[in-house]
Amino acid sequence: MPKAVAGPEIERLIQLLARLPGLGPRSARRAALHLIKKRDQLMGPLTDALETAHAKIVVCATCGNIDTHDPCTVCTDPGRDASVLVVVADVADLWALERAGAVSARYHVLGGTLSPLDGIGPQDLTIDALMSRAHQPAVKEVILALNATVDGQTTAHYITDLLHDANVKVTRLAHGVPVGGELDYLDEGTLSAAIRQRTLI
Repeated sequence: MPKAVAGPEIERLIQLLARLPGLGPRSARRAALHLIKKRDQLMGPLTDALETAHAKIVVCATCGNIDTHDPCTVCTDPGRDASVLVVVADVADLWALERAGAVSARYHVLGGTLSPLDGIGPQDLTIDALMSRAHQPAVKEVILALNATVDGQTTAHYITDLLHDANVKVTRLAHGVPVGGELDYLDEGTLSAAIRQRTLI
């Protein structure tokens, strides 16, 4: 085990940073060192932002997004198409779709995907709330924006079956060749999906 090179307060900072996604022990040390070197410009404002976020962050009761008020910014945006409901597994997926700017609709965060091996069933997700929202007269389309994994596709099929009596069109994200992708580098499953879902030019 490597010896500590700084006091316990700094070592704790490094350990906490190492818990963040994408940061290992070495990256966490570099991040901690940068924060310490720029403590006047970064550490104070970061501390304030974390304290404010900790005190004010709530989960939107309507869609499941994370924000500082409930209902969230997305749900209270009058410019969004209320007839389209985009279903995502996690808040990170909602934020990714928003960054892409591909759709201006309402969202519903499931809180995960069905995973029998991990003991995650329908009762652990917000599927009941989704059914209630999908049956509202204003909703005309439900887009299942779930990962192309076994659990994501299982969840998509389960939700599709539940929506059979709703007066909505159920669609899912296309699977296939990514923008800028080269065929030679793609796996067989992606190529097969791309061929099956080909479109007219």
